[in-house]
Amino acid sequence: MVLPINVKVHIVVQLPASFMEGLVRCSVNYVPLTPISFLERSAVVYGDHPSIIYGDVKYTWRQTLERCTMLASALSQLGISCGDVVAALIPNIPAMYELHFAIPMGGAILCTLNIRHDSTMLSVLLQHSNAKLIFVDEQFLQTVQNAINKLPNSTKHPQIILVLDKNNNQPFTTTTSYPKPLTEYETFLKRGKLVYVTYKPKDETEPISLNYTSGTTSRPKGVVYSHRGAYLNSLAAVLLNEMGPMPVYLWTVPMFHCNGWCLTWGVAAQGGTNICLRYVTGKGIFRNIVLHKVTHMGGAPTILSMIVNCSDDEKKDLPGKVVVMTGAAPPPPQVLFKMESLGFFMAHAYGLTETYGPGTYCAWKPEWDGLPPKERAKFKSQQGVNHIGMEEVDVKDPVTMKSVPSDGTTIGEVMFRGNTVMSGYLNDLNATNESFKGGWFHTGDLGVKNSDGYIQLKDRSKDIIISGGENISTIEIESVLFSHPDVLDAAVVGRPDDHWGETPCAFVKLKDGNDGVTVADIIAFCRDQLPHYMAPRTVMFGDLPKTSTGKTQKFVLREKARAMGSLSPANKKTSKL
Repeated sequence: MVLPINVKVHIVVQLPASFMEGLVRCSVNYVPLTPISFLERSAVVYGDHPSIIYGDVKYTWRQTLERCTMLASALSQLGISCGDVVAALIPNIPAMYELHFAIPMGGAILCTLNIRHDSTMLSVLLQHSNAKLIFVDEQFLQTVQNAINKLPNSTKHPQIILVLDKNNNQPFTTTTSYPKPLTEYETFLKRGKLVYVTYKPKDETEPISLNYTSGTTSRPKGVVYSHRGAYLNSLAAVLLNEMGPMPVYLWTVPMFHCNGWCLTWGVAAQGGTNICLRYVTGKGIFRNIVLHKVTHMGGAPTILSMIVNCSDDEKKDLPGKVVVMTGAAPPPPQVLFKMESLGFFMAHAYGLTETYGPGTYCAWKPEWDGLPPKERAKFKSQQGVNHIGMEEVDVKDPVTMKSVPSDGTTIGEVMFRGNTVMSGYLNDLNATNESFKGGWFHTGDLGVKNSDGYIQLKDRSKDIIISGGENISTIEIESVLFSHPDVLDAAVVGRPDDHWGETPCAFVKLKDGNDGVTVADIIAFCRDQLPHYMAPRTVMFGDLPKTSTGKTQKFVLREKARAMGSLSPANKKTSKL
């Protein structure tokens, strides 16, 4: 039978009951997803290929599986069991990478802690997470001991496993006595057995890790990741980074932050080589890229600025294509342009701790290839669309929950929905319910949706400046500041004003040797490129407070701006932070 082209035919298929019975009988094929399987597969496929390189320390994937199995076994001998939290305060060295597999292989939940936290914050997080055990790098032992001493007497203190690093050229010693002899990491590992049945989740929604938000607010929250979410986001990160088999990944993203944007597990999925860096410098980045023929790396805009502002002596010609995934804060187009002029291929992702790191990706379109370099950089600075592992991203009115029009101007809140959104906040049901109002995760980020459906951030909801009734995007002002040839870093917040409500206040760090730049120079530069009401009326020079993931701590800057009080005509002199 030949059907007319414009005729729609609806075919209803009645399935026999036996078909559904067959599906029930085949349920044995359901295997909960877990990134632990990446390590097990790579030990077979890439067994003799290097998994980790750190100075003189080198392991293969077969050895990494063996070491992680022994660590999991040793944990079980300590009585660590399913659902227990095991913390780690370690920089990007092999032990930190191994614990991403070993702890969940023992059935426990990995809690990676920010190495820049002080003892007071660590004490709060250890108590909140109820960690039974903590692996501590020697550099941070003093801080952890002080943190434990601040725990209430009613709280059971976690046992310490000490990680020694022979490649650390700046060894640290502790002056605080500890009541128990410390067990060293390698000694602890050797207690484990190779013949050990590693844990596999019976339900893929079981927690695999606990990540505390990075501290752009003063009160971090405990974000729970599931095995399923970690598995899916790891594969999504592999795809958006264009990772083929056996990539060489340079660790400039902290592994403690969103589990290294899930690439701790993702690199294992492709049998790649992890190049570990304890200290991150521009010179070290170029040296390792050349030495190890690095193919991939990542970093917040601060890492990119570190690279582009290296001296000519420190910069090296790249041995091949190096894909750099950037995120954590909106990258200025000028910085992206400079990175690409050095030969790096930029992949721009956007997300939060609550979305396992990257949640969107600025997928490149062929029609942008013919644009001038600076125009291409502007397109690439968009936050883009949901990646392959995230079900949906949208910009919505947070009150009506209706999508904003795709006009590039109507501002709404960026929201996510999908399998790679957190399970919730640990021990904080109210915050969890609040963040998922209306069936979507509310990011608190404000953005627009362009005509092609790509989203673009305008600000955090608490960072938007309302001056004389006008909404001012601090990101737009910061983008202009970064284009100034003498500016190394910049951030903008609102300063209280009795007449306008708020006015833009810029905090600027100048490049070395450019102390002659004045407040008037910065303001005039911005006025040449922005409407006058958007240009900063206050400029402060000095270092900007940062989280260890490269985000500017704007809550600190807002407090400084608030302390200045209302802007007056007499207050126009250059200031120092």
